[in-house]
Amino acid sequence: MSTLSCKHPGFPFGSLMPFALDLAGRPLFLISNMAMHTQNLKSDPRCSLFIGPANSDGDPLGTARATLVGVAESVSASDSASIREIYLARHGNSRYWVDFADFSFFRLQPVDLYYVGGFGVMGWVGARDYEDAAPDPLAQAAAGILTHMNADHVDSMILLARFHAGLEATEATMTSVDRLGFTLRLKTHEGMKAVRINFPQEIDTPMKTRTALVEMVRKARQ
Repeated sequence: MSTLSCKHPGFPFGSLMPFALDLAGRPLFLISNMAMHTQNLKSDPRCSLFIGPANSDGDPLGTARATLVGVAESVSASDSASIREIYLARHGNSRYWVDFADFSFFRLQPVDLYYVGGFGVMGWVGARDYEDAAPDPLAQAAAGILTHMNADHVDSMILLARFHAGLEATEATMTSVDRLGFTLRLKTHEGMKAVRINFPQEIDTPMKTRTALVEMVRKARQ
């Protein structure tokens, strides 16, 4: 998170910030009054939150990431119980200090969002569009799908890269998957490359993902 520094007015102050999301997709923070970013927010609530992948093996510039720009406000007492439940479900260890007197919840109300999907894929997403968006149906299953594909189906991903993108690879890693398709990181004779491959239709379950991938590989082999 980047806040506006009290000590050095006008300068951004960056700090590591664990967060959870409420039902509207707004980031939630549990922060101490003693923290520098909390002091900054109380002076000026404008801030931004940069969000990247948990793992960025390879070239980090080829991975998807987003910056939420907005205003961080204290969570009202009437909302604190539900926010507490949501936050602890995401960060269980926080239960050891969540009830300390100097800790409180803040919520980021997005004003705008800047999304980068990889090399050459970027753009602004309005706050209303972000608010109206639904979570990707594969979000919770994505990690398991990536683990399975990277452990057992490297040859199939190399084949898909050749068939759909015309790229000859010696190694392939699936780095992301969602309802519309997946991204591969490829080792080629020209160096590391990333390619996005779309599913034939939108996918909304892990089983349909498996079915779609099996069919795509079958067609590529033909």
